[in-house]
Amino acid sequence: MPETRIILEHVGEKGSESLEFYLGHGGYEAAEKALSMNPQDIIDAVKASGLRGRGGAAFPTGLKWDFVPKDDPRPRFVVANCDEGEPGTFKDREIVEKYPHLLLEGMLIAAKAIGANRGFVYVRAEYPKAQGILRAAVAEAERHGYLGENIRGTGFSFRVQIYGGGGAYICGEETALIESLEGKRGHPRLRPPYPVSYGLYGMPTVVNNVETLSNVPFILSRGPDWYRSMGTKDSPGTKIFTVSGGVRKPGVYEFKFGDITLRELIEEYAGGVIGKLVGVIPGGLSTPILRPEELDVKLTCEDLHRAGSLLGSGAVIVVNDAVPIAAVARRSLEFLAHESCGKCTPCREGSTWLARLFREIELGKKNGRIEKINHILDGMRGKCFCPLGEGAVAVAGAFINKYGEEL
Repeated sequence: MPETRIILEHVGEKGSESLEFYLGHGGYEAAEKALSMNPQDIIDAVKASGLRGRGGAAFPTGLKWDFVPKDDPRPRFVVANCDEGEPGTFKDREIVEKYPHLLLEGMLIAAKAIGANRGFVYVRAEYPKAQGILRAAVAEAERHGYLGENIRGTGFSFRVQIYGGGGAYICGEETALIESLEGKRGHPRLRPPYPVSYGLYGMPTVVNNVETLSNVPFILSRGPDWYRSMGTKDSPGTKIFTVSGGVRKPGVYEFKFGDITLRELIEEYAGGVIGKLVGVIPGGLSTPILRPEELDVKLTCEDLHRAGSLLGSGAVIVVNDAVPIAAVARRSLEFLAHESCGKCTPCREGSTWLARLFREIELGKKNGRIEKINHILDGMRGKCFCPLGEGAVAVAGAFINKYGEEL
């Protein structure tokens, strides 16, 4: 099954980061259409398409937009989440560095839909090149009337600011991202209230992932029925997958949901495994690992959930026998412990102890360690303030359940 490159169709072509190139390939036509539409009609089109968030939570995008209060006189904001701090994830970087105007057009359409006049792109601190490219793209769009005041003579105004992130994985969580944008420490907020009613500076705010927003121009220009024609009922459209680790052709791939299995992605597109396959982390480091015999699973949200893992951000990390599985488990928990914001005790203390115990297992001190890990997991499960701690529980539990003998 060949790739279906929609978002990535022109990514990487010579000059693809420029406005001239983007306009030459139909760029901003969907935005011009949206500027003449009723905002609710835009929301209804996105809802009809079935577009789900591509950052990991897979929440219906149109539904999130529709939750923004209609009669609220306060200012609204659109925020693009390009924090992308999870190991193995680099799809958003591919878009913003090589086709930035696609993201800006998606943000402009979202702004028209919810009545926002200000937008922010929150870019991880380790992406200085991406920040520079986005700032240049914003300036170029403003010079040619696609951003700024009175866009294309329609009377609608929308300005975008690029914001360098705080250097923390937790800032990929939307409320921690908002706290960071406000100049505070990136700690997640208690929800409700949700950002759509109480977000940036206490105002209604929509936060969407870069890949999510990059789908929107195609939905507006080609229609929700066209979008629905791809993928599955519960996972329509295409998904970008990043493949890294022990494979011969690491890279960025785009497929219709459900077109291929995880095994086919690795063996047919990523060139196969170098050495012996030990396991695959299918959706970024915070998703549970799958054993080699579990890889014949379709790449959709629902199929991976049934398989005991998650699609997450679509970051496929292939684990081969070059590194002991105990070291992989230890390093995974060290990352999650290091990136814990420390706000809640179960995550702050639990993830630290998990990393320490996996380290002891790696060093050969195995007596009673797995029992201690399971005890800590029982103390963390369902008690963490945000998904980072719960992710640590799922990740550690998968390593114990699936590789207990090796550990």
